[in-house]
Amino acid sequence: MSETGASRHDPIPIGEIAAPPFARLPDPSALFAARALRFWALAQDHALAPYLRFLGHLSECQHRLQEGLPEPDMPAADMRARAREHGMPPLDRGRFTADAALDVTLDRLFALAAEIDMPDSARAALVRASAADPVARDAMVRAVLADAIPVETVADHVYVAAALQVHFARMAARLDVAVLVPVGEGACPACGEAPVASAIVGWQGAHGARFCTCSLCATQWHVVRIKCVLCDSTEGIAYQELEGGAGTVKAETCENCHGYVKILAQQKDPTLEPVADDVASLGLDLLLREAGYRRGAVNPFLLGY
Repeated sequence: MSETGASRHDPIPIGEIAAPPFARLPDPSALFAARALRFWALAQDHALAPYLRFLGHLSECQHRLQEGLPEPDMPAADMRARAREHGMPPLDRGRFTADAALDVTLDRLFALAAEIDMPDSARAALVRASAADPVARDAMVRAVLADAIPVETVADHVYVAAALQVHFARMAARLDVAVLVPVGEGACPACGEAPVASAIVGWQGAHGARFCTCSLCATQWHVVRIKCVLCDSTEGIAYQELEGGAGTVKAETCENCHGYVKILAQQKDPTLEPVADDVASLGLDLLLREAGYRRGAVNPFLLGY
């Protein structure tokens, strides 16, 4: 693992940044298909190839299941206005209740996932998740949304988390991006969940700006560079990567909170995808854990790490 201090970061092309938007809403119709392609591309000659291919197929299921889904129940307009007034996310995970759209999403995800070639242990977890009664299913949904998944049922919850990603991305896509406001350090302005990673983007009008991507709803929000996503500190920031890496996936570590979130150089490689590349760079997480750093990101496909 190599390390570069804050003084050696890539230069920020100030002249190319017009006025980065505060947030960018997801496009569920394209999000999961692109993620599937990235997982499959990363699986080539990778030590985690079987798992990456499995996640590629699971992402394909997330894409395929959306056709004809019922409209999700959205929070009332007055509730969203009140959330904005108090600096709270409009899609409050703590107050979430399942609706018909989520029920159909879960059923379709379970059915499509059954077609994937997977290890016996993963299939057994799928069978348990799909056979759960309404009370148990609701408990699984709440455990995922609370980031409080029991260690012994991590595999079962992966499928529920995949369905929730679809459901919350569909809800986030129906928000008015212009009324989103900051809701706290390291928290998505749409649903309040933690980021899966951040990325330096190459978008027109925002080239060189950094955006975090929500691990749940995939909303992206602008975060100042060379600042800890988790605690807002601008001191003791460093960038670490695996030896021999391409320099496009690094961990931004913070000596103030001793946490880290990965940062992707999408302006150099537009194929980088936060969820997929986070999983594929698991080796970096393992080294940082040995070094005593706390992973501050959330990824349902890296539960247990």
